[in-house]
Amino acid sequence: MSAQRGPLFLALMALMSYWRKNRTQLFALIIGLSMATAIWSGVQAINAEARASYDRAEATLSAQGLATITAKSGEQLVVKDFAELQRAGWRTTPVVQGRLRVGTSRITLLGVDPLTSNLGVSGNDNAAQSPETDDLQLMLSADSLGFASPETIEALAGTTLPDGRALPKLRSNPNLGFGILLTDISVAARLLDTGDTISRLRVLRAPENAGQILADTAPHLLYNPPTKGADAGRLTDSFHLNLTAFGFLSFAVGLFIVHGTIGLAFEQRRSVFRTLRALGLSLTSLTTALVIELTAFALIAGVLGVVLGYVIASFLLPDVAATLRGLYGAQIDGSLSLRPEWWLAGLAIVLIGTAVAAASSLFKLRNLPILATAQPRAWAMRSGIERQVQLIAAMALLFLAAALALWGSGLVAAFLLLGSLLVGFALALPTLFSLALRVSEKFASGPLAQWFWADTRQQVPGLSLALMALLLALSANVGVGTMVGSFRTTFTGWLDQRLASELYVTAKNKAQAAEMREWLEGKADAVLPIWNTEAEILGLKGDIYGVTDHATYRDNWPLLSASPDVWDRVTTGQALLVNEQLARRKSLSVGEVLPFAPGQSLPIAGVYSDYGNPSAQVMIANGLLEELFPQVPKRRFGIRIAPDMADDLAAELKEKFDLGEMNVIQQDAIKRVSLRIFERTFSVTSALNVLTLAVAGFAILTSLLTLSSMRMPQLAPVWALGITRKRLAQLELIRALVLALLTVIFALPVGLLLAWVLLSVVNVEAFGWLLPMQLFPLDWLRLALLAMAAAGLAAFIPARRLARIQPAELMKVFTHER
Repeated sequence: MSAQRGPLFLALMALMSYWRKNRTQLFALIIGLSMATAIWSGVQAINAEARASYDRAEATLSAQGLATITAKSGEQLVVKDFAELQRAGWRTTPVVQGRLRVGTSRITLLGVDPLTSNLGVSGNDNAAQSPETDDLQLMLSADSLGFASPETIEALAGTTLPDGRALPKLRSNPNLGFGILLTDISVAARLLDTGDTISRLRVLRAPENAGQILADTAPHLLYNPPTKGADAGRLTDSFHLNLTAFGFLSFAVGLFIVHGTIGLAFEQRRSVFRTLRALGLSLTSLTTALVIELTAFALIAGVLGVVLGYVIASFLLPDVAATLRGLYGAQIDGSLSLRPEWWLAGLAIVLIGTAVAAASSLFKLRNLPILATAQPRAWAMRSGIERQVQLIAAMALLFLAAALALWGSGLVAAFLLLGSLLVGFALALPTLFSLALRVSEKFASGPLAQWFWADTRQQVPGLSLALMALLLALSANVGVGTMVGSFRTTFTGWLDQRLASELYVTAKNKAQAAEMREWLEGKADAVLPIWNTEAEILGLKGDIYGVTDHATYRDNWPLLSASPDVWDRVTTGQALLVNEQLARRKSLSVGEVLPFAPGQSLPIAGVYSDYGNPSAQVMIANGLLEELFPQVPKRRFGIRIAPDMADDLAAELKEKFDLGEMNVIQQDAIKRVSLRIFERTFSVTSALNVLTLAVAGFAILTSLLTLSSMRMPQLAPVWALGITRKRLAQLELIRALVLALLTVIFALPVGLLLAWVLLSVVNVEAFGWLLPMQLFPLDWLRLALLAMAAAGLAAFIPARRLARIQPAELMKVFTHER
């Protein structure tokens, strides 16, 4: 046994001795793997934390495993219905739920009945255990007591409701989702001002022939089977897939570093492989030693990467939470937990990535004759075959991208299109470089210029992986930057249209709203009701808004498509408007008839843009809204007034009606908040862009540092012909800048294609709206300068080393056998 282990151990020690002498390459290998793993595991940590928050919130709000009874659209569920169902044999527990603005935040207030909820659990009526079970007894023994997660309690500390009322005294329950406040049903009804209206009944036990009994007892109610999963998780799948794709892109960029480092290490150890094989080491033992070596490095880098990933996730999670609230209305807290699923996934992906990066070098080693491993020509021939295979793969991927662009549909196809474009162009990059440099060589004048271009072309294979990484990073930066810039420009213009009123006011109750409207007569140019009710539209959760016949809507509302007499038909109750999200998800167009309420259908007169809203939305005449939904809240108004009088009127409203800051909001304040939310929404992708570009810059640095020691045979003869070391160093710097500039030129069209896919395909599938693509040349110029600066800095160290090298070192080149 020891005899069999001895050669393998000695071979492993011989291989490891290489890294002791080449610490720069070892540093590149470890850092490349750890940086790639860090971004990947950081993204997975964010996704895992978000999904855990969805699950907690869904368990609290819907009590998975329980059926519910709700009112049909346009109807109400009241306390009387609960009593009648109880007498008819149903065992239910009432729930009051609503959104409440507290300070600058919006929370979900959940009111439950401790008596009936507790009976359901203790009576073994197949009731699902929910996070509030342990708190029910406390509610019975304390007046106005509420429960929330520690993060929610911290966020609500010191805040009050807009009308000045205080929240219930809060106790901590870590099982509750972020942004959810659980309290007694009477407290919730009082805070939400719902009267005797109930949001839903949880069914603890249903009688036999339940459907018929419900139809006879309460035909205006609807039985809903138990829920099967988190709605928020399904809604935000596209966002998490987007993050995962970005993380994988960054991981792929890091693997280019690893692949290049491993390939150079294999090439520089050709003579070691030949010696070990000539001494009798079997090919299996040599391969096993290399695998053990790489596995050890991968595990070290993986652990370091997971730790760095935790740091990255902690930094990005607050902005991710803001994004999910802004785009989807999903609430997650800003804390991060160590979950086995993401750090185990990080270690697994680094092992898989290392295997992929080393596969081609191991394959070449196993398929070369015993003494051919040290022959450069043998490795070069293998590399030439690989380049041909690489070009064929690039053409196949680009053909696949074209096919997906023409005939693909769905979010998965969109991301496959993105991946095919990026990887296809990256694989084609060495061939494109070779063609461009050949053309430059033909137009060169003088022997030094011709040598420069020929030598640059010779360096492309050694730098190709780093240049591919830079291409991917630059393309992603151009694509995402164009998408964000287009969104910012479009969103700003859209806000100017949508937020046309100078003041937005929310009354404390219906009576105050009526009094306020009467007081505003003669003081304001117009008072525009902003009334809405929740509804289910073609199976989608959404809202129905009322619209008043006023020039504010006719002149400013952003319509994407409309019939000629759109506003006349809508304001007279003959037609309706739908938002872009609903139109795209249900393939609706102007002229189609839409059923929007029980027994109510109207033709679609127009489709309007509604950026940032995840839900379906319909607009009908205010009179029709009141007729169909008499209980619609009537507390919000938009006030049109001369802009220079808005400040004075806002102050009068607050003093006259004792309104808080959140009850009277000026237009410019809403715009500032909206734009701030927008910036936080895309700060995550910007941060990932920067990280990916940093990884690519590191790839260039490590490649140049590694290749600088192998450049002496090409540089020494030129020096011997009379070119000074300083001039050679300058040419090395110029070479790096030329390669970076060519990469930028090739990356620009790839990035614009990527932006088109993001705006026209991914954005539509993920968020439900289409954005016009706009170009930002100044951003490209800044990115080009940044890429060239990174390449220049990366080339500075080897160039400086070359400028200071001793002539004796260059002379040694001619004494060695090459």
